[in-house]
Amino acid sequence: MDKLTIIGNLGQDPEMRYTPAGKPVANFSVASNRKWTGADGEKHEQTTWYRISAWNKLAEICNQYLQKGRQVYIEGELRADPETGGPKVWTGSDGAPRASFEVTARTVQFLGGRNGSGNTPDAPGGPEEPEEIPF
Repeated sequence: MDKLTIIGNLGQDPEMRYTPAGKPVANFSVASNRKWTGADGEKHEQTTWYRISAWNKLAEICNQYLQKGRQVYIEGELRADPETGGPKVWTGSDGAPRASFEVTARTVQFLGGRNGSGNTPDAPGGPEEPEEIPF
């Protein structure tokens, strides 16, 4: 078993669907940013995108409370592309190669508001309660 931990911001509002058996699933993307200064003093930044799937009650909660720009903490399992054993790879409309990492969320914690500003009116709990939702 593998476990992946991601802290990042939603790139889009969750998209909620239901399987033919009626199981809810919410899909959304999360961007994680890394910044560093190279040995030559030049600043660098790298953004990694993840496609997240949340299932059942977790999907319903994510769909209700998450929105584009919201900062989240996610623990989940990395799903490899069955054909390649790695990330899903494709060619973008600009001809450049692209890849995405597919993750099944097991835990989602709401960290900051839409702009990382803490509690928001639509978040579970109030100022006296943490925004973490136990799953």
